[in-house]
Amino acid sequence: ILQIEDISNKYVFVTGCDSGFGNLLCKKLDRRGFRVLAGCLTEKGADDLKRAAGPYLKTILLDVTNQDSIQKAMEWTKTEVDDKGLWGIVNNAGCSLPMGPSEWMRVEDFHRTLKVNMNGVIAMTMTFLPLIKKARGRIVNVASVLGRVAANGGGYCISKFAVESFSDCLRRDINYFGINVCIIEPGFFKTAVTSLEPLEKELHRLWNQLSPEVQASYGDKYLDKYIKVQRLIMNGICDTDLTKVTSCMEHALTAAHPRTRYSPGWDAKLLWIPLSYMPSCVVDIGLKLVLPRPSKSV
Repeated sequence: ILQIEDISNKYVFVTGCDSGFGNLLCKKLDRRGFRVLAGCLTEKGADDLKRAAGPYLKTILLDVTNQDSIQKAMEWTKTEVDDKGLWGIVNNAGCSLPMGPSEWMRVEDFHRTLKVNMNGVIAMTMTFLPLIKKARGRIVNVASVLGRVAANGGGYCISKFAVESFSDCLRRDINYFGINVCIIEPGFFKTAVTSLEPLEKELHRLWNQLSPEVQASYGDKYLDKYIKVQRLIMNGICDTDLTKVTSCMEHALTAAHPRTRYSPGWDAKLLWIPLSYMPSCVVDIGLKLVLPRPSKSV
């Protein structure tokens, strides 16, 4: 494939680098000679990453839910890149919880996830856009197959659908300036996002805050059945090879002609993306077959 030149003079900013895809991507880009600017949420995440990488990788503490933090990161990046501009930004930071039946959510439960996954991506992109425009660079947004198929209640799917449409609108609006916008839609991979223990803990928390009437409508067996299904899905589908995802991110940053969408993972290609083209009733029936039935269903 045709590749970009002069990698050693190109700066890439990645968010969510404490663990998972972001952490691995930084190490890979660092090895390829990029100047990596890594946004980490914790001091520990930043220190661990610095120790694992070469002298050119730099970290900064970043909370994508806080505009001051984003602004600070942008000013710092501006100083680092000087007049070169920023070649790439990878909006990878994300959180998945709480996930579960929609009726179990409170309004704040939705907002907690949207703050990171939707508002965070929009704020980062808009704040860093002038630096990207200067370099005629790349914006790489991490969505999910759950931004194509709404298979889960809570803020996660909503936020990923938002990333899809934000990225589509942005791509169409700024492609005149030579900026590419790429969307990564990973299937299920073993990261903190798909970790079972916190997922189950949150489901118990949601269940415990429900009124007795609502609990009764689901029945006391429902929670356990629901958790069993989640375990089955996560253990059966989750891929441990994170490089499938980071390779797509690398392609988006290094190919002369990057793709608009990448769908890493066998489940994405064979299950979720085909499912997203089906009529709604097919997805409805599929999910009904998989998920438990509330005891007082009509």
